[in-house]
Amino acid sequence: MRTIEIIPVPVTSQERSKEFYQKLGFEVVIEQPMGNGQTWLQMGYKGQPACLSLISWWPYKEVAMTPGALKGIIIETNDIERDVKELQKQGITMGMIELKGFSDGKIADTPWGRFIHFSDPDGNGLSLHQHP
Repeated sequence: MRTIEIIPVPVTSQERSKEFYQKLGFEVVIEQPMGNGQTWLQMGYKGQPACLSLISWWPYKEVAMTPGALKGIIIETNDIERDVKELQKQGITMGMIELKGFSDGKIADTPWGRFIHFSDPDGNGLSLHQHP
């Protein structure tokens, strides 16, 4: 074993999700029809080995995920404040998850870095992370 290659992301609409992830800087790695109206859609950052596969169909119920069920994709950034401003201009709601709920626009400062959380159109959870 060498590396993480593909993380499946459960979505309702591959096209809508593709547009969202492109706002985050993802590029299409593979977009290939598979028959039966299904498409294999893989997206990633240029030069990075790990990719996301946006899946709106599941061949077997034993591995099926409901759209919005995936939480915890963390994307590294060098300038979290710049990226937050840019993504908010594109209509993406971002903030910090606290005990009292969601704090819109707030960046969490921790000893292991700065974080801000957001969701894709289906509710899959993502975070931006800037190392200290």
